[in-house]
Amino acid sequence: MVVSVATAAVLAMGGCGVGGSTSSSEKAITVLVEAGGHAELQPIADAFTKESGTKVSFVELPYDGLYNRLNSEFTSGSVSVDVAAMDAVWLPTFKDAITPLDGLFTDAVKGDLFPALVQEANVGGAFVGMPVWTNSEILYYRKDLFDDPANQAAFKAKYGYDLVPPTTWQQYHDAAAFFTKDGMYGTDVKGAVETEWLALLSQTGEKTMVTSNDGATVSLGDANSHQALQFYGSLAEFAPPGVAQVDWAAAQNLFNQGRTAMSLFWAHAYRQIPKDSPVAGKVGVAQMIAGPGGVAGVPGAWYLTVPRAGRQQQAAADFVKFAYDHNDLAAQTNLGLVARKSAFAKYQDQPGYENYEPLIDTLTAPATIPRPATPKWQQIVDTVLVPMIQKSLQPGADDQALLNAAKEQVQSLVKR
Repeated sequence: MVVSVATAAVLAMGGCGVGGSTSSSEKAITVLVEAGGHAELQPIADAFTKESGTKVSFVELPYDGLYNRLNSEFTSGSVSVDVAAMDAVWLPTFKDAITPLDGLFTDAVKGDLFPALVQEANVGGAFVGMPVWTNSEILYYRKDLFDDPANQAAFKAKYGYDLVPPTTWQQYHDAAAFFTKDGMYGTDVKGAVETEWLALLSQTGEKTMVTSNDGATVSLGDANSHQALQFYGSLAEFAPPGVAQVDWAAAQNLFNQGRTAMSLFWAHAYRQIPKDSPVAGKVGVAQMIAGPGGVAGVPGAWYLTVPRAGRQQQAAADFVKFAYDHNDLAAQTNLGLVARKSAFAKYQDQPGYENYEPLIDTLTAPATIPRPATPKWQQIVDTVLVPMIQKSLQPGADDQALLNAAKEQVQSLVKR
């Protein structure tokens, strides 16, 4: 019955962009997905096959390989898959090759998704993808260290206030400094990725994340971007050496190995702490920290899309609708990520899902905004933002000069 309702809803889309037909004898679709996201979709695919009789097979590729495969097939016009999972930042690049899904985005659907996800899904006035899971950085901290009476007394004597999981830049800076001792570091600094600095940028109250969608405004070089870069750099002395080369994997390992007392990291990692890790059972989580503009994270959402050149338009749209309706099935997977507010709410009070509430609080924070919908975004990240951040972490770096130079680079890219 669920599939019948879903099919009826999609058939009613008519003029909303989903067309084509699926022969009743063609009971199979192919889904292209990043290897890390396959597990999130498998229980949904199993349920879809059981309800509809349509077999779902997956093609798994690493992140870069997935992008290259999409780019190659969309450029050639010869598409081998029916559904493609895409990182949010790819939607503007491939929007013309994707079938709009406007008919699926009812008021009820939009009301059960975080505002940033609805905004990301709409590219050029059309909804081109349905969120399947979302993420954001939240605060990870060592409960055993923060709850230790000796640490609490020493911290209060030094800083004049109680040692608690930090909620502000100042508190995070103080705690990072306090725990940098005896072979431990207070935090990590990820110079090889851009997202954490982008979160800090939003925490200043900045409403334009680097560039506007149309490229008319570039915020780099303003007071907010300078403040965020300076704060990020100020944490380097409390982090392990080699900050310019630290990426997500390195930061995750540092925390799980017990070498850092705190980390700002993607919420899904809470369920991935090894049972034999020295920090297992000692980790607390809280919403992302707040700067002068409030709490903010960067939504890390993935979307299911239907390629225009796909042969199974109706079956693909049915699967996307089914994946939304049964989004909660992904909660029990390894990553445990979902997209709907109701799916988060269903599990947030259960043991093992302590990361859900801080993730919800971060995603609903007014200062949390999505990355700009520009097809140049990945190029901006790779050629401008990451190199700028890495240079800013070098001793004696002129942050304002770096930001001004980066602004000129971004302006040049978005005008092409």
